[in-house]
Amino acid sequence: MSGFKNGRVTSDIQKELASLIRDLKDPRISQLLSIVKVDVSGDLSYAKIYVSAIEGTEKTVESVKGLKSAAGYLRRELGARLTIRKTPELRFVEDDSIAQSAKISKIIDSFSDSDK
Repeated sequence: MSGFKNGRVTSDIQKELASLIRDLKDPRISQLLSIVKVDVSGDLSYAKIYVSAIEGTEKTVESVKGLKSAAGYLRRELGARLTIRKTPELRFVEDDSIAQSAKISKIIDSFSDSDK
């Protein structure tokens, strides 16, 4: 039963954080930032949020610095929007999966163009 609650809280956190990040005014945070994955600990006290920016790794690292400085605000807003007893502590981690997938897509496109 705990797994169901953990999965539901994870998806709720991802959805609400995506909405909150769009409203942040910090210039370090990219407007093209996406939340790739959210991992919530078993006791719901910590949440590790993997984020990636389309602009590349440097912009992702800069955005994570901005998100870390806004973590208290984001946690408070999550607590107000979600109906859970304890709002997890947010830890932001940079993830370069979007940049890697764009790179792979370019490689595949170059092979398909050379076949024609």
